[in-house]
Amino acid sequence: MEPSLGDVAVDLFQVKKAVQALQAYLKSTSSQSSLLKESQQIGLLLTLWKIPKQDQNIRIPLPHPFRHESVEVCLFTRDEPNMTSDQTERFYKKLLAARGVKHTPEVIPFKVLKTEYKPFEAKRRLLGNFNIFLSDARIQHRLPSHIGKHFYERKKTPLSVDMESKHLARDMERLIQGTTLKVTKKGPCCMVQVAHSGMTADEIVENINTAVTTISSKLHMKGRCIKVIHLKSHTSVALPIYTSDLSHLTLLEGELKKARLAKGTKTSKKKITEKTIRKRKENDQKAVVKETEEEGEEEIPQLVPAESESKKPKLEAPSKKGPKKAPKPTARKMGQKGKRGQRKLGKKAPKSQAQRQKKGSSA
Repeated sequence: MEPSLGDVAVDLFQVKKAVQALQAYLKSTSSQSSLLKESQQIGLLLTLWKIPKQDQNIRIPLPHPFRHESVEVCLFTRDEPNMTSDQTERFYKKLLAARGVKHTPEVIPFKVLKTEYKPFEAKRRLLGNFNIFLSDARIQHRLPSHIGKHFYERKKTPLSVDMESKHLARDMERLIQGTTLKVTKKGPCCMVQVAHSGMTADEIVENINTAVTTISSKLHMKGRCIKVIHLKSHTSVALPIYTSDLSHLTLLEGELKKARLAKGTKTSKKKITEKTIRKRKENDQKAVVKETEEEGEEEIPQLVPAESESKKPKLEAPSKKGPKKAPKPTARKMGQKGKRGQRKLGKKAPKSQAQRQKKGSSA
């Protein structure tokens, strides 16, 4: 049966060959004691197709524990009301023993963490004394400002535990014997520890298989997001155990095209609606302008006759008084003043005036 788009199929035969080659390399290069040989950690280096958009912590329960029984565990607990730091420490130790927890951790109340482990050197000693750090889920959000950045740089971030859970022993064993993958949005590569060199090849292969399946199912990314998986230790060369083929890219391209078409139809609908709204607004404005123009045209013929009738006498009056416009009134005035010299103007006087003069002389 072929794997789906989000699954990662690992060739177990190829994985086993890589594990055997890595074990042979570690045996040939190490000349130290068997205890140091067992402390050689084996991890998976994952390379993703693209950088994740958000950080994520994936808890991976392993079928074969890769940590030793003598692993040092530290548990940060909250301060119980009406109890001192010593009383809270004894209270949680009794609680863990009653629930059947195998790995009894070192209990550190939150008040002790704030006071005794406030200096930088105290925090460094605390970081070097323990392999795993657990914290009560009720104080998980308060720890980053008190433990410092070195816990995060060394990838020893405290893992939250629900201390009120009924299955407290099972939850703590899964955290202690399992592993955690921290995916960050700073780059496409991440690494997780899954085994050590003292384990058998079959146990390492089973741990690798379960780790890859859980990561591919819990990773918050669409499709086959894992590009390459390498197997390596701290000192060895990275051995490839999985390389993604390009067959799933056609499916991804099809999904992207569908999404783009859907977005295109939505945007086209929006554009059409915007265009229609603009056209409607323009038509409404044009209609308003036409109505105002028509109203103005209708008002003009009603007002022109009334104005012409009222203004006709005013226009006719200056036409009757024509002498005022022409320079004739000045000539008339000059004539009125010069009546004394009618004799000089006798030749140019009209006939009626000459007749009147004759009649006056005869009389």
